[in-house]
Amino acid sequence: MKLRIATYNIHKGVTSFSGRPRIHALKQALAQLDADLVFLQEVQGRHDRIALRHAALWPQQAQHEYLAGESHHAAYGVNAVYDHGHHGNALLSRFAIASARNQDVSDHAYESRGILHCVVEIEGVAVHCYVIHLGLFAGGRRRQTAALIEAVRASSPPEAPIIIAGDFNDWGNKLSEFLRIRLGVSEVFEQHGSSHGLMSYLRKLGGMRTAIQPARTFPASRSCRASTARSSGYCWVCRVTWPAWASTISSARSA
Repeated sequence: MKLRIATYNIHKGVTSFSGRPRIHALKQALAQLDADLVFLQEVQGRHDRIALRHAALWPQQAQHEYLAGESHHAAYGVNAVYDHGHHGNALLSRFAIASARNQDVSDHAYESRGILHCVVEIEGVAVHCYVIHLGLFAGGRRRQTAALIEAVRASSPPEAPIIIAGDFNDWGNKLSEFLRIRLGVSEVFEQHGSSHGLMSYLRKLGGMRTAIQPARTFPASRSCRASTARSSGYCWVCRVTWPAWASTISSARSA
Protein backbone atom coordinates (compact mmCIF):
# COMPACT_ATOMS: atom_id res chain seq x y z
CA MET A 1 0.00 0.00 0.00
CA LYS A 2 1.23 3.52 -0.81
CA LEU A 3 0.29 6.65 1.10
CA ARG A 4 0.17 10.04 -0.55
CA ILE A 5 0.92 12.82 1.94
CA ALA A 6 0.72 16.60 1.54
CA THR A 7 1.50 19.54 3.82
CA TYR A 8 0.40 23.12 3.20
CA ASN A 9 0.14 26.41 5.08
CA ILE A 10 -3.12 27.78 3.66
CA HIS A 11 -2.74 31.22 5.34
CA LYS A 12 -6.32 31.21 6.63
CA GLY A 13 -7.77 30.67 3.18
CA VAL A 14 -7.39 34.29 2.04
CA THR A 15 -5.13 36.13 -0.40
CA SER A 16 -1.99 37.74 1.02
CA PHE A 17 -2.67 41.39 0.19
CA SER A 18 -6.37 41.97 -0.34
CA GLY A 19 -7.57 39.37 2.14
CA ARG A 20 -10.13 38.01 -0.30
CA PRO A 21 -11.27 34.42 0.25
CA ARG A 22 -9.56 31.74 -1.84
CA ILE A 23 -10.77 28.78 0.16
CA HIS A 24 -12.77 27.37 -2.77
CA ALA A 25 -9.68 27.37 -5.00
CA LEU A 26 -7.73 25.68 -2.22
CA LYS A 27 -10.34 22.96 -1.96
CA GLN A 28 -10.08 22.30 -5.70
CA ALA A 29 -6.27 22.25 -5.57
CA LEU A 30 -6.18 19.85 -2.63
CA ALA A 31 -8.71 17.58 -4.33
CA GLN A 32 -6.42 17.37 -7.38
CA LEU A 33 -3.54 16.26 -5.15
CA ASP A 34 -5.65 13.30 -4.03
CA ALA A 35 -3.61 12.93 -0.83
CA ASP A 36 -4.45 10.32 1.79
CA LEU A 37 -3.19 12.59 4.58
CA VAL A 38 -3.13 16.39 4.42
CA PHE A 39 -1.32 18.39 7.09
CA LEU A 40 -2.63 21.98 7.16
CA GLN A 41 -1.46 25.08 9.00
CA GLU A 42 -3.25 28.42 9.61
CA VAL A 43 -6.67 26.89 9.19
CA GLN A 44 -9.51 29.26 10.04
CA GLY A 45 -11.92 27.54 12.39
CA ARG A 46 -14.07 30.68 12.57
CA HIS A 47 -13.80 34.28 11.36
CA ASP A 48 -16.98 36.28 11.81
CA ARG A 49 -15.71 39.43 10.06
CA ILE A 50 -14.72 37.72 6.81
CA ALA A 51 -17.86 35.58 6.90
CA LEU A 52 -19.94 38.78 7.10
CA ARG A 53 -17.90 40.75 4.53
CA HIS A 54 -17.68 37.93 1.97
CA ALA A 55 -20.80 35.92 2.73
CA ALA A 56 -21.09 34.55 -0.81
CA LEU A 57 -17.45 33.39 -0.88
CA TRP A 58 -17.06 32.08 2.66
CA PRO A 59 -18.27 28.55 3.54
CA GLN A 60 -20.59 28.17 6.48
CA GLN A 61 -18.50 25.25 7.76
CA ALA A 62 -15.17 25.58 9.51
CA GLN A 63 -12.35 25.41 6.96
CA HIS A 64 -11.09 21.99 8.04
CA GLU A 65 -14.60 20.54 7.71
CA TYR A 66 -15.15 22.23 4.35
CA LEU A 67 -11.80 21.05 2.95
CA ALA A 68 -12.33 17.51 4.24
CA GLY A 69 -15.67 17.20 2.48
CA GLU A 70 -17.04 13.67 2.32
CA SER A 71 -13.77 12.03 1.32
CA HIS A 72 -11.71 12.69 4.46
CA HIS A 73 -11.99 12.75 8.22
CA ALA A 74 -10.82 15.94 9.92
CA ALA A 75 -9.20 16.96 13.20
CA TYR A 76 -8.53 20.55 14.25
CA GLY A 77 -6.38 22.09 16.97
CA VAL A 78 -6.97 25.72 17.99
CA ASN A 79 -3.79 27.78 18.31
CA ALA A 80 -5.00 31.38 18.30
CA VAL A 81 -8.29 32.71 19.71
CA TYR A 82 -9.66 36.25 19.24
CA ASP A 83 -13.00 38.00 19.59
CA HIS A 84 -14.13 37.30 16.03
CA GLY A 85 -12.78 33.77 15.63
CA HIS A 86 -9.87 31.35 15.89
CA HIS A 87 -7.36 29.46 13.75
CA GLY A 88 -4.91 26.58 14.12
CA ASN A 89 -3.60 23.36 12.57
CA ALA A 90 -5.65 20.57 11.01
CA LEU A 91 -5.25 17.05 9.70
CA LEU A 92 -7.38 15.66 6.88
CA SER A 93 -7.27 11.87 6.66
CA ARG A 94 -8.81 9.38 4.28
CA PHE A 95 -8.54 6.92 7.18
CA ALA A 96 -10.31 7.01 10.53
CA ILE A 97 -8.77 9.30 13.15
CA ALA A 98 -8.74 7.37 16.42
CA SER A 99 -7.70 10.30 18.61
CA ALA A 100 -6.56 13.92 18.43
CA ARG A 101 -4.84 16.17 20.94
CA ASN A 102 -3.53 19.71 20.58
CA GLN A 103 -0.52 21.01 22.57
CA ASP A 104 0.24 24.71 22.98
CA VAL A 105 3.91 25.44 22.21
CA SER A 106 3.65 29.23 21.92
CA ASP A 107 6.95 30.88 22.77
CA HIS A 108 5.58 34.36 23.42
CA ALA A 109 2.30 36.26 23.39
CA TYR A 110 2.57 37.50 19.79
CA GLU A 111 2.75 34.11 18.04
CA SER A 112 0.30 31.36 18.93
CA ARG A 113 1.69 27.98 17.89
CA GLY A 114 0.69 24.39 18.51
CA ILE A 115 1.33 20.72 17.82
CA LEU A 116 -1.70 18.71 16.71
CA HIS A 117 -1.12 15.01 17.41
CA CYS A 118 -3.50 12.58 15.72
CA VAL A 119 -3.49 8.80 15.70
CA VAL A 120 -4.72 7.42 12.38
CA GLU A 121 -5.68 3.78 11.92
CA ILE A 122 -4.24 2.42 8.66
CA GLU A 123 -4.78 -1.29 7.99
CA GLY A 124 -4.81 -2.04 11.70
CA VAL A 125 -1.68 -0.02 12.44
CA ALA A 126 -1.73 3.14 14.59
CA VAL A 127 0.16 5.85 12.69
CA HIS A 128 1.08 8.91 14.76
CA CYS A 129 0.71 12.18 12.84
CA TYR A 130 2.03 15.51 14.12
CA VAL A 131 0.97 18.77 12.49
CA ILE A 132 3.39 21.54 13.45
CA HIS A 133 3.75 25.28 12.86
CA LEU A 134 6.86 26.84 14.38
CA GLY A 135 7.56 30.50 15.12
CA LEU A 136 9.36 33.19 13.16
CA PHE A 137 12.27 33.61 15.60
CA ALA A 138 15.21 31.20 15.74
CA GLY A 139 15.30 30.87 19.52
CA GLY A 140 11.61 30.12 19.69
CA ARG A 141 11.88 27.53 16.91
CA ARG A 142 14.63 25.71 18.80
CA ARG A 143 12.52 25.59 21.95
CA GLN A 144 9.43 24.51 20.00
CA THR A 145 11.43 21.80 18.25
CA ALA A 146 12.57 20.54 21.65
CA ALA A 147 8.92 20.48 22.73
CA LEU A 148 8.05 18.55 19.57
CA ILE A 149 10.72 15.96 20.28
CA GLU A 150 9.46 15.52 23.83
CA ALA A 151 5.87 15.27 22.59
CA VAL A 152 6.75 12.56 20.06
CA ARG A 153 8.69 10.58 22.64
CA ALA A 154 5.92 10.87 25.22
CA SER A 155 2.98 10.13 22.95
CA SER A 156 4.17 7.45 20.51
CA PRO A 157 5.82 4.06 21.10
CA PRO A 158 9.49 3.89 20.02
CA GLU A 159 8.79 1.67 17.01
CA ALA A 160 5.51 3.25 15.94
CA PRO A 161 5.37 4.84 12.49
CA ILE A 162 5.21 8.63 12.72
CA ILE A 163 4.67 11.45 10.25
CA ILE A 164 5.65 15.00 11.21
CA ALA A 165 4.61 17.70 8.78
CA GLY A 166 4.07 21.41 8.79
CA ASP A 167 5.50 24.88 8.48
CA PHE A 168 8.83 24.93 10.31
CA ASN A 169 9.89 28.42 9.11
CA ASP A 170 13.39 26.94 8.98
CA TRP A 171 14.99 29.10 6.28
CA GLY A 172 18.55 28.15 7.25
CA ASN A 173 17.90 24.41 7.64
CA LYS A 174 19.03 24.47 11.27
CA LEU A 175 16.59 21.94 12.69
CA SER A 176 16.94 18.83 10.52
CA GLU A 177 20.07 17.54 12.23
CA PHE A 178 18.51 18.07 15.66
CA LEU A 179 15.43 16.08 14.66
CA ARG A 180 17.56 13.39 13.05
CA ILE A 181 19.69 12.87 16.14
CA ARG A 182 16.89 13.01 18.69
CA LEU A 183 14.11 11.17 16.82
CA GLY A 184 15.96 9.09 14.24
CA VAL A 185 14.25 10.77 11.28
CA SER A 186 16.08 11.74 8.10
CA GLU A 187 15.60 14.51 5.56
CA VAL A 188 13.66 13.46 2.45
CA PHE A 189 15.67 15.90 0.37
CA GLU A 190 18.84 14.08 1.39
CA GLN A 191 17.36 10.84 0.09
CA HIS A 192 15.41 12.10 -2.90
CA GLY A 193 16.71 15.59 -3.65
CA SER A 194 18.40 16.63 -6.84
CA SER A 195 21.66 14.80 -7.51
CA HIS A 196 22.49 16.72 -10.67
CA GLY A 197 24.92 19.57 -11.26
CA LEU A 198 28.62 20.18 -10.77
CA MET A 199 28.43 20.95 -7.03
CA SER A 200 26.50 17.76 -6.31
CA TYR A 201 29.08 15.80 -8.30
CA LEU A 202 31.99 17.39 -6.42
CA ARG A 203 30.28 16.74 -3.10
CA LYS A 204 29.89 13.07 -3.97
CA LEU A 205 33.57 12.83 -4.94
CA GLY A 206 34.54 14.38 -1.63
CA GLY A 207 32.25 12.13 0.38
CA MET A 208 30.05 15.08 1.39
CA ARG A 209 26.29 15.04 1.73
CA THR A 210 24.18 16.86 -0.83
CA ALA A 211 23.45 20.42 0.24
CA ILE A 212 19.81 20.97 1.18
CA GLN A 213 18.23 24.14 -0.19
CA PRO A 214 15.24 25.22 1.91
CA ALA A 215 12.33 26.63 -0.05
CA ARG A 216 11.83 30.35 -0.27
CA THR A 217 9.66 32.47 2.05
CA PHE A 218 8.26 30.25 4.80
CA PRO A 219 9.82 26.76 4.61
CA ALA A 220 8.04 23.86 6.20
CA SER A 221 9.24 20.46 7.25
CA ARG A 222 7.57 17.09 6.89
CA SER A 223 9.03 13.93 8.29
CA CYS A 224 8.33 10.26 8.59
CA ARG A 225 10.29 8.10 10.99
CA ALA A 226 12.59 7.65 8.03
CA SER A 227 12.08 10.82 6.10
CA THR A 228 11.51 14.57 6.18
CA ALA A 229 10.52 17.07 3.49
CA ARG A 230 10.81 20.84 3.34
CA SER A 231 8.56 23.37 1.67
CA SER A 232 6.88 26.78 1.90
CA GLY A 233 3.76 28.33 0.39
CA TYR A 234 4.18 25.46 -2.02
CA CYS A 235 2.43 22.25 -1.22
CA TRP A 236 4.80 19.31 -0.87
CA VAL A 237 3.55 15.85 -1.68
CA CYS A 238 5.24 12.69 -0.47
CA ARG A 239 4.41 9.10 -1.40
CA VAL A 240 5.17 6.57 1.33
CA THR A 241 5.18 2.83 0.71
CA TRP A 242 3.36 0.87 3.42
CA PRO A 243 4.53 -0.85 5.55
CA ALA A 244 8.22 -0.37 4.80
CA TRP A 245 7.96 3.46 4.88
CA ALA A 246 10.41 3.73 1.99
CA SER A 247 9.48 7.03 0.39
CA THR A 248 9.68 8.94 -2.82
CA ILE A 249 8.84 12.61 -3.07
CA SER A 250 7.30 14.87 -5.68
CA SER A 251 6.28 18.50 -5.33
CA ALA A 252 3.21 20.29 -6.59
CA ARG A 253 2.33 23.95 -6.50
CA SER A 254 -1.24 24.70 -5.50
CA ALA A 255 -3.24 27.82 -6.02
